[in-house]
Amino acid sequence: MTRKPSAFLSSTAPDCPPTLIAQAAKGTPPRVAIARAGASLPMQAAKEASQAGIMTPVFVGEADAIHAEAETLGWDIYGFDLHNTTGEAEAASVAAALCGADQADVLMKGHLHTDQFMKGVLARDSGLRTTERLVHVFHITPPGHDTPLLISDAAVNVTPDLKTRQSAVQAVVKLARARGIARPKVAFLSATESAIPSVPSSMEAAELCDWAKGEIADADFSGPLALDLVLSLEAAKIKGLQDDPVAGQADCLVVPDIVSGNAIFKSLVYLSGGCAAGVVMGAKVPVLLTSRADPPAARLASAALAAILTRA
Repeated sequence: MTRKPSAFLSSTAPDCPPTLIAQAAKGTPPRVAIARAGASLPMQAAKEASQAGIMTPVFVGEADAIHAEAETLGWDIYGFDLHNTTGEAEAASVAAALCGADQADVLMKGHLHTDQFMKGVLARDSGLRTTERLVHVFHITPPGHDTPLLISDAAVNVTPDLKTRQSAVQAVVKLARARGIARPKVAFLSATESAIPSVPSSMEAAELCDWAKGEIADADFSGPLALDLVLSLEAAKIKGLQDDPVAGQADCLVVPDIVSGNAIFKSLVYLSGGCAAGVVMGAKVPVLLTSRADPPAARLASAALAAILTRA
C-alpha cells in the first residue's frame, strides 16, 4: 500500500477569522510601507487589506510595475502614496526609512529577498532599531475558532539565547493582550515536563519560567512542557498536571530554537488548515515578513495583526 505524499495535508483553504478583521478595523487604518510592492501577491494583499479597512498602503518600488499590477487587479490606486525606487536594496531602504521617519506605521515585505528586506530594517540610519531585540511571533487560529495560539520565535532567531527568549516572552504576552486575552497562559517548550540536565532545553525552560513569574504580572507560566502538554488537556490530566494553569490550555508557546518552532508552526498550518499570520516585534514599528507560499488569508491576517499592534 502506497501513501500519497499529501495524504496528511489539509485540503481546506484557511479563512481569516472575521473577529480578527473586525478588531483590526477599529480606528484609523495604519499606513503600511510595502517594500517592492510591484508584484501580484503583495498588491493583491494590499488591495484586500485596504478594502477591509485595515491598511492604507504606501507603495515603494518600481512605479511602472506597481501601476501595471494595480491595473490587472482593477484597482484605482490614485490617492495612495507611491515612492519610485529601483531594485531590492533601494526599496527596502526607502520603505524602512519611511517608517523610521513616522511617514508609515507598519513595514511590509513585498517582492524581494528576506535578507535584503531585513538589511533595511537593521540599518542604523533606518530609524527602526530600538533597545529591544527583534523576535518573530506566529499567530495561528484553528479552523472554526477565534482564540489563537502564539508561537515565538520560529522565523528570525536561529538559536536564541536566554535574553532573546525573555524578549520573546514579553512579545507574546503583549500580542496576546492586544488580541484580547487578559491573562495569557505561556508555555516553555521542551521534550519533557521535568528539568533534567541531559535535556538542556528543559533546564533553560525552567529558568525562563522562573524569570517570567518574577518579572511579568497578570499572566500564567509553565515549563518545561512537552508539546502534548501544551495542546492537550487530556494529556495533562493523564500526567498529573490537571492543576497546572497552563498545561493543555496554552495561549502562547516559547520555543528553544528556530527548527522546533518552525516545524510546529508549519505542522499546525498544513495539517490542521488553520489560518496563519506573523509579525516581527521589537522594532519601532511592526514588521510583516510575508512568504511567497502564504495564502491570501495569511497575508490578510498578518496585516490585521499589525493594525492591532499599532493601537496596542
